[in-house]
Amino acid sequence: MYQVKQLVTGLIEENCYIIYRGQDALIIDPGDETSKIKNEMEALGVVPIAILLTHTHYDHIGSLEDLRVDYDIPVYVSPEEQEWLSDPTLNLSIYSPNQISAKPAEYTLEANQSVNIGPFTFDVAETPGHSPGSLSFVFDDSRFVVSGDALFRGSVGRSDLPGSEPEVLLPSIINELFSLPDDYIVYPGHGRDTTIGYEKQTNPFFNDWRGRQ
Repeated sequence: MYQVKQLVTGLIEENCYIIYRGQDALIIDPGDETSKIKNEMEALGVVPIAILLTHTHYDHIGSLEDLRVDYDIPVYVSPEEQEWLSDPTLNLSIYSPNQISAKPAEYTLEANQSVNIGPFTFDVAETPGHSPGSLSFVFDDSRFVVSGDALFRGSVGRSDLPGSEPEVLLPSIINELFSLPDDYIVYPGHGRDTTIGYEKQTNPFFNDWRGRQ
C-alpha cells in the first residue's frame, strides 16, 4: 500500500501530494513553498525519485525547478503541455506575481499508459477540459486517483481559461474517472478529498448524466 500526504501550497491553496512507500516518494504537482515540501519529506523520512504533473498551470509547478535540481530527479508531463512549462503565457504565470519558465520534462506520459517508477505503479488517464493535457493518475494497488483540476469534491475544474475545452471536461471525467470503482479515493488539485461514488451520486455538475442512467 502507498501512503499519501497532502500539502496545501501557495496563495491559491493548491494540493501537492507526496506518495510514498518505504523511503521512496513521488511528488505530484509541487505548486509552491519549496521549503514546506522539503521539510515534510524530511519529517516522513522519504526521498523523492520523480515529479509527476497533472497539468502545468502555474499554481501546480511553482516549486518544480527547485525540487528537480535539489534532488536531481526527472519530471513527467503530458506531451500536450510540454511546451507550457517554459511559457509564462501558456502556464498562466504571466498573471501571477512570479513568472515561471521551467525546463522541459524528461518524460512524457501517454493515455492509458501503465507506468513503473521505482516501487510505484500507476495508470495514466487523460482528463482534459481544464487544460488540454490534464492527466489523472490511478493507483489501483491502493485504490485512489490523483485527479488534478479535473474533478473536485462537489465541483469540477474551471473551463473558462485559455486552452480550456468545456465541451470535453465532463465527458472525460465520466469516461475516465466515473468508470473507476466507487470506493476509490479522489485526491484533487484543490480542496478536500472525496470518493468516486460520492461524486457520482452528489456532484451537481453531473445531474443530467445521472438522469440518463
